[in-house]
Amino acid sequence: MAITDALAGRNVLGRAQTGSGKTLAFGLPMLARLASTGTKPAAKRPRALVLVPTRELAFQVVDSLQSYATVLGLSVRPAVGGTPFGRQADQLRRGVDVLVATPGRLGDHLRQGTCVLEAVEITALDEADQMADMGFLPEVRDILGQTANGGQRMLFSATLDREVQSLVRQFLADHVQHSTGDSKAAVESMDHYILNVGRGQKDIVLSEIAAREGGRTIMFARTKLGCDGITDRLRAVGIHAESLHGGKAQNQRTRVLDRFKSGRTPVLVATDVAARGIHVDGIDLVVHVDPPADHKDYMHRAGRTARAGAAGTVVAIALPNQRRIISRLTGQAGVKVTSVDVSPGSVELGSITGAKAPSGEPVREAPRRERPSGPSRFGASGSPRTGGYRGGDSGGYRGRDENRTGGYRGGESSGGYKGRDENRTGGYRGGESTGGYKGRDENRTGATASRTGGFRSRAAGTARD
Repeated sequence: MAITDALAGRNVLGRAQTGSGKTLAFGLPMLARLASTGTKPAAKRPRALVLVPTRELAFQVVDSLQSYATVLGLSVRPAVGGTPFGRQADQLRRGVDVLVATPGRLGDHLRQGTCVLEAVEITALDEADQMADMGFLPEVRDILGQTANGGQRMLFSATLDREVQSLVRQFLADHVQHSTGDSKAAVESMDHYILNVGRGQKDIVLSEIAAREGGRTIMFARTKLGCDGITDRLRAVGIHAESLHGGKAQNQRTRVLDRFKSGRTPVLVATDVAARGIHVDGIDLVVHVDPPADHKDYMHRAGRTARAGAAGTVVAIALPNQRRIISRLTGQAGVKVTSVDVSPGSVELGSITGAKAPSGEPVREAPRRERPSGPSRFGASGSPRTGGYRGGDSGGYRGRDENRTGGYRGGESSGGYKGRDENRTGGYRGGESTGGYKGRDENRTGATASRTGGFRSRAAGTARD
């Protein structure tokens, strides 16, 4: 059993599909061994390292281990791209027991000296085959080479391709191997279908599949643009769908995943890379909208469903010119697939996927939190072009008059500290054609002549917000 060997400090090679519980298989022994020594982490020197291919997977590993670590008095922190580098550096400086990182961001920390790996006692590589597919193995080798000699290493992968095997030979000496079964075979609780559709019917079929009731659906497209286009078309006919891809900021991706996990968003449209970090229970339907690049991507996509022994359905939408390539990919993946001709509203489509007609009522964007009216920038409040702390075209601290009047730090055509007159009057720091310290006259006045101010006014055309 992998946990027993991991607790004993042995090097472990695990062959396991997504959803098999391998995070706890390496995470719990790792935490137990760290807690048993009573050692505190030194600044910038984590005691254990978990390498993962994507930021989403990093956050999920942290979430899985955090509660156990807290009980043991240990810290678990992520280091991934798309989140503030400085915050991660501060956490590392304070000391981290378990660092969960992507190869790219960890490499940045190593180069800048904000992280040193010489004190790492235990290293775990999760989804090693995916890291190989994404081209991370050179970085992974460099990272492993900086960890302490004689430390424990664990590697988990769904497949053992040539690149992964070379990593095992180089870094996992005298390892023990554990497997949950043939990684090439389909999960027994998965049903695989090729849904053959006619030209011009694909979007309608997709909308009917997405409109099914109950469960979570994930759809795969090859590109970010494709994801957004599919999502827009689904929302236009009443489907609560959202897209997930690398073009979204990390906080956006986190919110999208949270809504998908909670069921508020029942349909997720994702690219292959973004979806590799998705480990969500209850996904019972996977849809290949675009054919995958190869049979490994087919299995990675399919692995989002039928997790931990649950049942799931995987369907590939095939236009006439795509049927041969999809049949070849499923054959290479070693899955037993059923090919079915379907059309919008057909009985076969409904029986396989639960498809039904969508409402046709477009999904509106969620209302955004209203900001104070007007362009006041960072202002506490203020009506259009008036008061507030730091208005845009207007005053700042205590603007009083209509339109472009006074305030603490007005921009463009506005006043300054307590300008009182109409439009382009004086103040502490006027912009463009405004006054100076306490100019009081109309338009282009101030402490000095021309279009300049008094104390620190600016010439026309040089104002800044």
